[in-house]
Amino acid sequence: MTSARSGLTRRDVLGGLAAAGAGALLAPAAATAAVMPARRLSRLAVGAVDGLSPVLAPGRAFVLAGVQWSSPSVARIELRSRFRGGEWGPWGLASVRGHEPDHGTDARMPSGEPLWLGPADEVQLRSSQPVADVVVAFVAAAPQSRLAPASSARAAASLPLAQPVLAAGGGQPPIVARSAWAGHDAPPAAGPFYGSVALAFVHHTDNPNGYAAADVPAMLLAIYDYHRYANGWNDIGYNFVIDAFGRIWEARAGGIDEPVIGAQAGGYNAVSTGVAILGTFMSAVPTAAAMSALQRLLAWKLALHGVPALGTVTVEVDPSAAFYTPFAPGQVVELPRIAGHRDGDLTDCPGDDLYAQLPALRTQVAAATGTTLQLTLQSPTRTASPAAPVMLTGTLSELAGGPVAAAPIEIQTITGLGRSTTITRTATDAGGHWTAPVTLTRSSVIRALHSAAPAAVSTVIAIGLMPQIALSVVSASPPLIAGTITPSKPNVTIDIYRLAGSVRRLVLSRRVPVSAGRFASRLTLGPRAHGRYMIVARSAADEVTLAGRSAPVSLKIRSG
Repeated sequence: MTSARSGLTRRDVLGGLAAAGAGALLAPAAATAAVMPARRLSRLAVGAVDGLSPVLAPGRAFVLAGVQWSSPSVARIELRSRFRGGEWGPWGLASVRGHEPDHGTDARMPSGEPLWLGPADEVQLRSSQPVADVVVAFVAAAPQSRLAPASSARAAASLPLAQPVLAAGGGQPPIVARSAWAGHDAPPAAGPFYGSVALAFVHHTDNPNGYAAADVPAMLLAIYDYHRYANGWNDIGYNFVIDAFGRIWEARAGGIDEPVIGAQAGGYNAVSTGVAILGTFMSAVPTAAAMSALQRLLAWKLALHGVPALGTVTVEVDPSAAFYTPFAPGQVVELPRIAGHRDGDLTDCPGDDLYAQLPALRTQVAAATGTTLQLTLQSPTRTASPAAPVMLTGTLSELAGGPVAAAPIEIQTITGLGRSTTITRTATDAGGHWTAPVTLTRSSVIRALHSAAPAAVSTVIAIGLMPQIALSVVSASPPLIAGTITPSKPNVTIDIYRLAGSVRRLVLSRRVPVSAGRFASRLTLGPRAHGRYMIVARSAADEVTLAGRSAPVSLKIRSG
């Protein structure tokens, strides 16, 4: 048994703060939020429901619906659909919870997992007890031009595959790229954010079984629309989704090989990866193709992050999401390395029949894994100065053995939606240790990679670049202030404080343009400006550097 803490510092290096602590939540870049076409999302306020609701019609056809309500949170709410005048479809459980909240989003009123129904234009609800403030959210079908063809029921070969390909575990299975279902205009609202992978959670999506292979891209996009716009999450909640035909789909953006934080297991999102099988498995077993794909994906993903398939890990329950769990905020709990969602949260997910498969799955994953390596990464600092190298260090070793010598190591930065770029290379010594000096030109999220088989990735760290600001007083009357800033920025702010004993008072703050790293400004303090002053130049945080500040410069203006 090993441990992994989930009490992580929630700081975003590109928001202007150096990430503190080895397990910080990191975002390499802020994504541009997509504006969902109004035709795809609608809501219908129902109010109170006690037992069977009236027939509800949003006024247009939909393919997916989900239920939100205020109380009680443990109510059982079911939903069924039809085309007006037609036969009702089967009841589906619409009150399954436990995935949220997402990083940077507030937990709203209870929200169940959405159900793929489509197409339909009417729904009906039934509840096990009176529930209040019920809202039904509907997602309409996206235009088919948005979706890649999904005619193959056997493999992902006809669809674009996610990159990179890294030979960890039993080998990387084909993973369909996110673009196959999301297109290029469905980015996350924020992030992606990175944590660590200490375990994997297995889920089902609660969608009805019996869908066609060609339906899957539209189903994933509809789930994204619901998670992103109805729930208010950053993105689709799961890291990966597997369909009944054995195809593995990249779900949440950020890189299939990265420790992307999802919204899939409330209380543990920052230390886990989440895989959902598309369907409902309370009283049905997933297809053999789906279970085989799950085994191959977990053997690869866990091995890549140096995590064993067997045994348990102790994790700390994230206090902000502890209400989804049976545990107290901050409680340290022991979970299987391959866990069912219900192992950590108050939910029936992944369904009784799928959950019963997990003991055998763990043994199968372990048998398929092969040699697993663990790659570590450390930095002596979380801030850097321009042109000053940071000495990164780490080790490479076998999970159940000794050090790995003479192994090539790449140091990479992560940008955008999980794009990794190698900035330098090194190799391990006889003891499995490696070092790499890195000079940064901007704030960066960094990882180490051993790409040769068996591949391994380190945890990610953030190093914020501190701008260097020099300031001087060229003349005192009237004050002419000049200085430099590296890296250059569009402007700096000059603050002038008047000193009276130990008290200082801000008397002037001016934004000054910067050209090629240089700035100058003549400041007017008024006719009675004699006295002592302190002057500081500062810059705001952006995607290149942290917030910066010069050393204070003294100024004395004499009367007359």
